[in-house]
Amino acid sequence: MTADVTIVDYGVGNLGSLRNALAKVGRSAEVTSDPDAVRTARRLILPGVGSFDHAVERLSASGLGAAVTDAARVQGTPVAGVCLGMQLIMDGSDEGQLPGLGLIPGRAVRFPAEVGDSRLLVPHMGWTTTVAAKPSRFAPSLAEGGRFYFVHSYAVAPAHDDDVLTWSDYGIRFASSVERDNVIGIQFHPEKSHRYGLTLLGEFASAEV
Repeated sequence: MTADVTIVDYGVGNLGSLRNALAKVGRSAEVTSDPDAVRTARRLILPGVGSFDHAVERLSASGLGAAVTDAARVQGTPVAGVCLGMQLIMDGSDEGQLPGLGLIPGRAVRFPAEVGDSRLLVPHMGWTTTVAAKPSRFAPSLAEGGRFYFVHSYAVAPAHDDDVLTWSDYGIRFASSVERDNVIGIQFHPEKSHRYGLTLLGEFASAEV
């Protein structure tokens, strides 16, 4: 039987904690590095930590980047990019030179070193609230707001504000989640965000496919 969620293993990410969090909400998850399994998955999570270009290189060398793109664009598979995974589903990042997967237009930009007369500590690390910009197909609880755990130096700047799912503030306003068609990007770590994050993962894992 196909798992509720397939977690893409390209060697960059906290796979075990995501799988354990899904188990806590009663949803099955498999971790795979097989492109064919990615193409036939019911729902996909693309995790990630570390540098943008290194992650892109791993996705490309393994064939998993093409598999995720095929699943999203051809099969219409629900795809969730988490943390660095959210940045990877965009067109690119100021952190690197390589192109992202291009599933949602836009790119990741570094937080400024200063805002006004104040120095901004980067990375942004800790608990921050979200404010809904539109309803979500995959995470309806985000409409109620929430408090989530972040660790990131770059923030996604979508090409179209219509793709912003939630806004958050850290010196500047930034898109803390985005959604377009069957693809959602989540900058925070849902697996570290207690009940808010567990609720979100449960919603994604049970969303209609």
